[in-house]
Amino acid sequence: MKDFLRHNGILLLIIALLLSILIGVTSALMGGNADPLSNVFNTVTTPVRGAIAAVTDWAEGVYDYVFHYQELHDQLSDLQRQVAELEQEVREGQEASRENEQLRQLLELQEKRRDFTFESARVTARSTDNWESTLTLSKGSASGVQAGNCVITETGVLVGVVSAVGSNWCTVSTIINTDIEMGGIVTRTYSAGILEGNFALMNQGRLRLSYLPEGAQLVSGDEVVTSGKGDIYPSGLVVGHVEGVFTDPSGMTRYAVIVPDVDFSSLIEVFIIKDFDIVE
Repeated sequence: MKDFLRHNGILLLIIALLLSILIGVTSALMGGNADPLSNVFNTVTTPVRGAIAAVTDWAEGVYDYVFHYQELHDQLSDLQRQVAELEQEVREGQEASRENEQLRQLLELQEKRRDFTFESARVTARSTDNWESTLTLSKGSASGVQAGNCVITETGVLVGVVSAVGSNWCTVSTIINTDIEMGGIVTRTYSAGILEGNFALMNQGRLRLSYLPEGAQLVSGDEVVTSGKGDIYPSGLVVGHVEGVFTDPSGMTRYAVIVPDVDFSSLIEVFIIKDFDIVE
C-alpha cells in the first residue's frame, strides 16, 4: 500500500483536484442546488437515519412504558396499602361496636341483677369431645374465682360452672357436660326439673331437664332458666329452650331435651359470677 501511494500519489492528487473542480463547476451551473456527493451521501445515509430514528422512537416508547408501568405499580401498591388500612379500621370499628354492645348488655344485666359480682375472663381453650365439654378461662383464684361459680354471657345466658381453678386460669364445665346438675324451671308453666348433662345428648350439643312433674304441659320453644333451688347457683339464668318432651325408657318419668341458648364455639369473653344474693 505504501509503495502504491509512493508511486501513484501525484496521480491521485491530480484526480482529486479535477473532481473538486468538476463538482464546483457543476454546482455553479445548477445554482448551487445540486451536490452529487451530498446526493450520494444522503441516498446512502437516509435508510440508516430512518432506522436510527425508528430505534430511537422504539426506545422512547419502551422507556415511557417502563416509566408508566412503574408509576402504575406504585399507585397499585399505594391503593393496596390504603385498602389494608381501611379494612383494619373496619375490623377495629366492628370490634369496638361489638364491645360497646356487649358493655351495654352487661350494664342492663347489672341493672337487673345488682346482687351479682362479676369477673370478666377470656376463653383461652376449648375441649369438646365424646367425653367432656369444657372451656379454659383466663382468670383464676388470684382474681377470686372459685369452683362452683357460674359463668354467663353478657346477656345472662348460662355457659357453665367452674369445675377447677388455678392461680390465673380455671376450667368450666359447660351446661352440656355430663357432670352438670342443677335445678331448672320452665318460665311459661313454672314446671320444675333437674338440668343435667347426658353422654348421648352432649354429642348433639343438648342437655336434659329431667324429673318433670306429671301433667307438665311443655311445648317446643319454651324457655328454661335456673331455678336457684339449693342456693348453690343463682336463679333466673337463661339456659335454653325446649326442643321436645320424651318419656324415660323406664316409662316412669318424662324429660325434656333442652337446646342451649349459647354457642360455645363462638365465645370470646364471658363473665364469672363470684358472688350473688341468696333468695329465700
